[in-house]
Amino acid sequence: MLEILYQDQAIIAVNKPAGMLVHRSWLDKHETQFVMQTLRDQIGQHVFPIHRLDRPTSGVLLFALNSEIANLLCQQFSENKVQKTYLALVRGFVQGQGEIDYALKVKLDKIADKFTQKDKAPQEAQTHYHALQWAEMPYAVGRYATTRYTLLRLRPKTGRKHQIRRHLKHIFHPILGDTQYGDLHQNRAFQQHMGVSRLMLHAESLTFQHPQTGESITLEAPLDEKWQQAMQQLLWQEQQGKENA
Repeated sequence: MLEILYQDQAIIAVNKPAGMLVHRSWLDKHETQFVMQTLRDQIGQHVFPIHRLDRPTSGVLLFALNSEIANLLCQQFSENKVQKTYLALVRGFVQGQGEIDYALKVKLDKIADKFTQKDKAPQEAQTHYHALQWAEMPYAVGRYATTRYTLLRLRPKTGRKHQIRRHLKHIFHPILGDTQYGDLHQNRAFQQHMGVSRLMLHAESLTFQHPQTGESITLEAPLDEKWQQAMQQLLWQEQQGKENA
């Protein structure tokens, strides 16, 4: 059963579990569980995905309950009228807040984008970050005697593929558990000492206008068990909704 965060006659939102694909894809032929199909069976009606989250990312995922509403919501996303926040646990100490402004090359899938132009210019991309909490753990990784971690709240201003993960790699503070853009040694140490192997990236909140009423709606997704486990071991309090913590 998926955790439903919000539901009315037009839209529904769930807390997507880490490791679950949003919908069936011929690129992952062996998968049998998908958020879209699971939710459809759970509520007994068709759902229309509005946006995507990477497979290893958890958090707020929005669906429409008919195609007209889906078109209106997709327009908000394409016009950058939707505000998204994420929580990420990263390597090292990050201080204060700022913006990563770094253009990203288009990421192409070898099969799905087989006939797409390969030499596209990098696309502008901006991600705002705000450091919330810090921890230093008494175990060594590589040449350092201790290991430092920072909890970040992130607001992507653009929507490039893997934008947050690539931006944090760019500033040398990769996300823990990121097998594609992260640090292998840090990931192994985090799994060994914390017992957590998932990507530590969570879609914390989503703010948008209701396509029927025009009301501003903010949806928040609670952290899953593995996130809470890591937070407890780092002696951190849960940060959702605490902008100035």
